[in-house]
Amino acid sequence: MEKTVYNSFPLHPECPDVRRLADNPAEALLRAEADIVAAENAAEFDRYRTLENLEEAQQDGRGVTRRTFVAGAAATATALATAQFVTTSASFAATKTGTLIHVFLYGGLDGLSLIAPDNDAVLNKARPDLLLGNDSLALGRGFKLTGAFKPLEKWLTAGQLGFIPAVSDERLSRSHFQAADACNLGGLPNETGGRGWLDGLVDNLGKGTAFRSVGVGSTLPRSLVGNNGAISLNSVGSLRLNGDERFRAATEKAIKGLFTGINHPVEEAVQEGMGALATAQKLAAKPYQPAEGVTYEGVGRAFQQLAQLIKGGANVRVATVGMGGYDTHENQGTREGGQLYRRLNELASAMAAFFTDLGPKAADVTIMVSSEFGRRVGSNGGGTDHGHGGVVTVLSGKKLAGSLLGTWNGLDKLDSGDVPEYNNMFNVYGAVAQGRFGLTNAEVDKVFPRQKYAPMKLYA
Repeated sequence: MEKTVYNSFPLHPECPDVRRLADNPAEALLRAEADIVAAENAAEFDRYRTLENLEEAQQDGRGVTRRTFVAGAAATATALATAQFVTTSASFAATKTGTLIHVFLYGGLDGLSLIAPDNDAVLNKARPDLLLGNDSLALGRGFKLTGAFKPLEKWLTAGQLGFIPAVSDERLSRSHFQAADACNLGGLPNETGGRGWLDGLVDNLGKGTAFRSVGVGSTLPRSLVGNNGAISLNSVGSLRLNGDERFRAATEKAIKGLFTGINHPVEEAVQEGMGALATAQKLAAKPYQPAEGVTYEGVGRAFQQLAQLIKGGANVRVATVGMGGYDTHENQGTREGGQLYRRLNELASAMAAFFTDLGPKAADVTIMVSSEFGRRVGSNGGGTDHGHGGVVTVLSGKKLAGSLLGTWNGLDKLDSGDVPEYNNMFNVYGAVAQGRFGLTNAEVDKVFPRQKYAPMKLYA
């Protein structure tokens, strides 16, 4: 097979034997094609250098070859070598400042195990086995916070940690798939065209780098799907060119040569993708060293990748982190030592490590934590079933308007046994983004189709 591929490629007088360029056909053919294009470019420039009006020739485009190299063997080789980055966004100087990180807790977080009104008669009766423990922290407006979030107490005291209770939307059902989909899209698929809300948000942030939208994980979350070419990565070091390490530098040079002067939109994408690769390789050249005393564990390892990018100057504008394990139908364990308590403590520890690691750069970062829905107010005898109103958590470098934000009208009138919707989810999302990036109401409106944005006061 290899011999057939090699032999099917037409050699050029200026190109060496392809078999000498690499051990595998894809990389060898790509570099051979690049050599041919380079030779033709040089010949064309030499030809027009003798013209009286060189500027006219350059404007006409004849000074660069118009070869239709995107067909046949060369296209196949290029696709194989560039599959990891060909969809990355074009890179320009960023016009907005700051970073918004959306942490999505898959499974449906029981918000009343995170924050709850203190000594509430409804809760005392409905879930005596799931009340917050004695290690809980005081919040504003008569609420308290699970002791699992003690790693973030420093930021709570500083006014940078806040919670919005009773958050939901009428579009959300009790189906994990449907609700998570709506949360990530910012509405129903037929309303959004399947485009993620964070990708729509990026439209308002001006031109940025190839790293302006990043999903940490093996697959891109639906919130980043759309027009802006978000990057999905498990680690900064994993973002690299495919192929044999021995020939990587030569392959990179070949790709840059192939995608130069072709008068096609893919040129910008590939060139900036190469820039992203160069940044990632530079950052991954030596093991990342967090700030003194900072340790990343569990979900914290995802935050570590973002810390490396942000501190390395990659100009991340929006990013996502996903965390599972919140579908607590049984053995929920709201108090210290319990299952849910441990998950929340892992999350809080990761966020604290991240903000500590960022140091002064944390001033420009906001983390928003949400889930697809809340859970029932009543216990099912050790756990809780799918419900409605949940909680959104905000940790921000900007001071917040309080530790308990938004509207709260109590639990006297439940929504079929669920926490009512006092705060619309997409108004909350929009308010967090608006405060982070200084967006207008009209700009937020565009992010959530068929949703009239109602601003909320979240920041001081």
